[in-house]
Amino acid sequence: MTTARLELPGSLARVAAGPRTLEIDARWLMAYSAGLGETAREYFDTLRPDGILAHPMFPVCYEWPLALDLRAASALRDEIAVRGVHATHDLRIHRPVRVGDRLATRARVTRVEQRRPGAYVVARHETADAAGEPVTTTDYGSLYLGVACPTDSSPTPLPLFPDGRGQGEGLPRGEGTEPAPIWSAVVPVAATLAHVYTECARIWNPIHTDRAVARAAGLPAIILHGTATLALAVSQVLRREPRGPVAPVRRVVCRFGAMVEMPSVITVEGLGATETAEGRWVAFRVLTAEGRAAVRDGRVLVDD
Repeated sequence: MTTARLELPGSLARVAAGPRTLEIDARWLMAYSAGLGETAREYFDTLRPDGILAHPMFPVCYEWPLALDLRAASALRDEIAVRGVHATHDLRIHRPVRVGDRLATRARVTRVEQRRPGAYVVARHETADAAGEPVTTTDYGSLYLGVACPTDSSPTPLPLFPDGRGQGEGLPRGEGTEPAPIWSAVVPVAATLAHVYTECARIWNPIHTDRAVARAAGLPAIILHGTATLALAVSQVLRREPRGPVAPVRRVVCRFGAMVEMPSVITVEGLGATETAEGRWVAFRVLTAEGRAAVRDGRVLVDD
């Protein structure tokens, strides 16, 4: 008996959603930072002359509804949808998010290609303010394990990571292996962190909070959001920058790997920095309690 071939629908490369407009308030910004365990006053001081600081990873909050819209528009069968994992992330920050912003986000599938583990799909989320000026652009890369690409898809290529396996145009090239860490930080991951992050970010995906749903999806237990793991790492990077959390972040790029279970710990390792015309690229990785790479090829671009 042959197993039916799992294949993405041919229309996926043309799927788009939005715009959705959301207003950013101080409560949301502060809740997101608090959910990550931030304590820097810049994230909470409503009397700060420049206003409350948005965490660099906050854009995932207002992008999430568009991810749901894309999922609905793509008409993926359930047996395919459950095979999707967040594989790569490439965030560009054109200007900081501020209290009172009315942000409109559009999303569209921009790349569909076959990789050895399965079908790789990139969705671009573009957000602009009320004046139409760009605020953030994020490329989310998802890998559908064991799923084939449609034969009629002809995607437009997107920028690649330095090794050609994902997004990340213009990143400083390494030597093929990551260097020994310059610094490391052990970060506790509480048993309830995914629940806290879910509510503070307003990102509701039951594989992170419901054991039954996680088991049905083939996971050993509920797992921490990939974006939460990445945000915790970005926080550690900024704590070691001369300007701390107020250092202007222009870009965050990474590739996701091992899952982070709860309770546990993660270790964030700083791998050095490269000065470029764009700014200062800080390299990092995140290891699980078992020593597996939860985040690889991590880069934060800080505008000096």
